[in-house]
Amino acid sequence: MVGIPATGTGTLILFTRLPLAGRTKTRLMPRLGAVGAAELHRRLVEHTLGTARRAALAGGVNLEIHHTGDRQEMARWLGDDLVYRPQADGDLGARMSAALAAAAAPAVLIGTDCPDLTADILGAAFAVLTEHDAVLGPAADGGYYLVGIRPPQPGIFDNVPWGTDQVLSVTRERIAAQGLSWAEVTTLTDIDRPEDLARVPAHLLPDTETM
Repeated sequence: MVGIPATGTGTLILFTRLPLAGRTKTRLMPRLGAVGAAELHRRLVEHTLGTARRAALAGGVNLEIHHTGDRQEMARWLGDDLVYRPQADGDLGARMSAALAAAAAPAVLIGTDCPDLTADILGAAFAVLTEHDAVLGPAADGGYYLVGIRPPQPGIFDNVPWGTDQVLSVTRERIAAQGLSWAEVTTLTDIDRPEDLARVPAHLLPDTETM
């Protein structure tokens, strides 16, 4: 483990990876190029981390970075004051399930593709988990940018059609099938496709952007 663990109750998990050209934001490469897509990823991660730090401090929860790639490189990039954990093996569902199961509950997991995410929304997600078993942050494309479970429940993320517009609806069905209660926070836009670039704040766009 790199850094000093926080001491709050509950866990905010940030899923991310190193900003390597050709390996991040690949669906945006036709518009931004490999270097530009990686640079956008870098800026989105740093922006989201700032939001997550504020939310974790305000809520008194642990903040963990769950990553792929070298841990020391992650720490050099994002700071050695954070807790870093490698993501588990398997598809996205397996990795998310493992992360939530290992975290101090209540746990909320976020990605880094949503520049409109705020500390208030994260606070609202943790508030939902004081009354419900799960919370979802719907994305406009049919996925979700946030998910939280209290306590972790097996099976919710198994065989979900990741990368499609059915992700949110299938996850809702899985939660309901287990007899769990859930609520949802604000619907936001993930930055995944070229048409989503119009929603990126100007200061986060890479210099190679030619919109």
